[in-house]
Amino acid sequence: MNGTIAKAACIGGGVIGAGWVARLILSGVDVDVYDPSPEAERVVAEVLANARRSMPRLLDISLPLPGRLRFASSVADAVAGAELVQESVPERLDLKRSVLTAIDAAAPADAIIGSSTSGLLPSDLQQGMTHPERLVVAHPYNPVYLLPLVELVGGQVTTPETLTRAQAIYTALGMKPVTIRREIEAFVGDRLLEALWREALWLVHDDIASVTEIDDVIRYSFGLRWAQMGLFQTYRIAGGEAGMRHFLSQFGPALKWPWTKLMDVPEMDEALITRIADQSDEQAAGLSIRELERIRDDNLVAIMRALAAQQGGRGWGAGELLRQQEAALRKESTAEPLQLVSGTVPAEWIDYNGHMTEHRYLEVFGNTTDALLEQIGVDADYIASGRSYYTVETHIMHLGEARQGAHYGTMTQILHADDKRLHVFHQIRNRETGAILASAEQMLLHVDAKAKKASPAAPDLLARVTALAQSHADMPRPSAMGRHVGQRSG
Repeated sequence: MNGTIAKAACIGGGVIGAGWVARLILSGVDVDVYDPSPEAERVVAEVLANARRSMPRLLDISLPLPGRLRFASSVADAVAGAELVQESVPERLDLKRSVLTAIDAAAPADAIIGSSTSGLLPSDLQQGMTHPERLVVAHPYNPVYLLPLVELVGGQVTTPETLTRAQAIYTALGMKPVTIRREIEAFVGDRLLEALWREALWLVHDDIASVTEIDDVIRYSFGLRWAQMGLFQTYRIAGGEAGMRHFLSQFGPALKWPWTKLMDVPEMDEALITRIADQSDEQAAGLSIRELERIRDDNLVAIMRALAAQQGGRGWGAGELLRQQEAALRKESTAEPLQLVSGTVPAEWIDYNGHMTEHRYLEVFGNTTDALLEQIGVDADYIASGRSYYTVETHIMHLGEARQGAHYGTMTQILHADDKRLHVFHQIRNRETGAILASAEQMLLHVDAKAKKASPAAPDLLARVTALAQSHADMPRPSAMGRHVGQRSG
């Protein structure tokens, strides 16, 4: 099932709601937001800014052009025309029921309603709804725009069709839906986190370890293992060649030892609150929440990109999901401009005017042409056979400024292709704003290098490039197509 949607509504614009807004917009979905808080627009803007500097760097292909953002005047105004409505209001059952009832009354009949609740049962949330069968818990993790997991939990009357459609929609947003087999408070992830949190509170309460020491134990050891293998696969390795059965027989008896206080929790009195808060302030070393968020985001991007490079480039864990997302975007892009190259402007590309120097634009366009040729089949073997495409003409227009750290991506339209010629139009765009930074129109000739003259492309290669050209045939021609140097606009 194709889960691509054009419009969504987000009811609630706090940290989680704003994270949904960011993921949706940067996935090319138009979003209407409703939140009566006077701080909502500021929170959404700040979270969206974080997402714009991090989410595009996850992939080796440009994200779709961003969707538009609108703040609505009411729930009914926001959900009009929405295919997905994501509820992210505070974790109070009475409030959520009231909001979900209002959503249900106004949303299109075929809209999926997802609740971001972190622990309430979907069957409890469905009470009072006219169409409860379309509600599903869709519980994300912060930051929503980077972490791919979404726990899907159906209630007693949620239909299988709702769960199937929800899986398709969230998958199309680059997420990893995990459907929980039956409803339970706090689902899976938060139950595991709660157990660890309780134990950590006891360790601080009993003055066994500080906040920083506990975090160090996690991030310098099993936290790294969990990020790429989870819990059970990690323990499978711990069992050695004999595997999980050996591990369980060897370490299972230890579960009866009194090592944990999981069934109890220390009293959260003022003394414990002060101790944790003071140690946390010391650990932060003056970094603001926004600075910590950006450090977190940069690290998450680096970790997931590292995972994407594993298994011969096929990816592992969250990295495999990134590769699947890239493949889906490439497949969708055949009837749209091809998204072939992306990157971040490094310091060495900056000239004395403070922006990207002109020959780097040509370098990016050249890399884009190389990526296009590789996609149609001009690989090392083809070139070794003495055949290739040569660029015979290039016209570049500089339309905007790319400064250090800017995230860019290229888009390519095939204007014409025959057995010898390939006429293309490239654009470099700012991946955060969608603004066009430069364009290049190029003519390439297929050449027999040994004969040193133009020659017909191989039949299989010609078939691929012809199919691409046909898929682009109905696209509007670029206004700058055929432009010459010094020509006036319009």
